[in-house]
Amino acid sequence: MDRRIKVPISKKEILQLKAGDYVLISGVIYTARDAAHKRMQDALKQQEELPLDIKENIIYYMGPSPAREGRPIGSAGPTTASRMDKYTPQLLDMGLGGMIGKGKRSRQVKEAIVRNHSVYFAAIGGAGALLSKRILSSEIIAYNDLGTEAIRKLEVKDFPVIVVIDSEGNDLYEMAAQNYAHI
Repeated sequence: MDRRIKVPISKKEILQLKAGDYVLISGVIYTARDAAHKRMQDALKQQEELPLDIKENIIYYMGPSPAREGRPIGSAGPTTASRMDKYTPQLLDMGLGGMIGKGKRSRQVKEAIVRNHSVYFAAIGGAGALLSKRILSSEIIAYNDLGTEAIRKLEVKDFPVIVVIDSEGNDLYEMAAQNYAHI
């Protein structure tokens, strides 16, 4: 089913999303990769505030290439999500609504998604130049010294993703493997 959502995303909206749904996201999302996640974890250990309000928001695992003239951002394809798995359950427990990446997630992340009624989306790898056209603005909001891994605030319009793991734990990758196992 095709859906349109606005961020921040409510639990009610998340509960309606099912593995395999095509979704167009509009609103503000944030980028963070490995180094930014490590720094956020360190901040939490020091009982410091995070540089963004993660409640009901979406983190996109992405590090962009430099912006071309007249564009807010360069190529903006997804990063392999499993690289953030050791940090993700804590962020989900703090209210993170969803994540965008590519690839499978660990059992611990799936359990945290179900426990917190969250969602994991996939963006199409290799389509970073096309995805960047759905990004209206990009602003570094934290960890500027990390370069492409700095946390960015992105305004997106009709950003295309697919629900991979829904709030009930249904996993599109596992479902697809089961459906095609007999071929």
